[in-house]
Amino acid sequence: MGKKVIPKEIRQEISGIIEGFNEKHFHGRQDSVACFAEMKGKFLYLKRREFGKISPVARLTYTGNMKKWDFAIFKWTWNDYDPDEWFFPGANLFDGTIEGAMKAGLEAYPV
Repeated sequence: MGKKVIPKEIRQEISGIIEGFNEKHFHGRQDSVACFAEMKGKFLYLKRREFGKISPVARLTYTGNMKKWDFAIFKWTWNDYDPDEWFFPGANLFDGTIEGAMKAGLEAYPV
């Protein structure tokens, strides 16, 4: 059994979810603040652009189910992602979805 890769049609769905989140939470400020994703293999790296600066937020792992992603918050003290860290502001907002991960990231790292 090979490693899971995020399929092309799922990548398009992800783009729509992120675009909708940006419209809802950044109220037309997408030129200065916005979330975006980089996808590599089974990983979706959530990042945020704030006034020209790019910051990592979280890493999601594709499980084959759009409502059950594995989650790892970015920890600045380690400069890496930690799947075992669940004691941070917003941890309760992650519900297995991409939007839940973005909400958790926004609470953990407010704009």
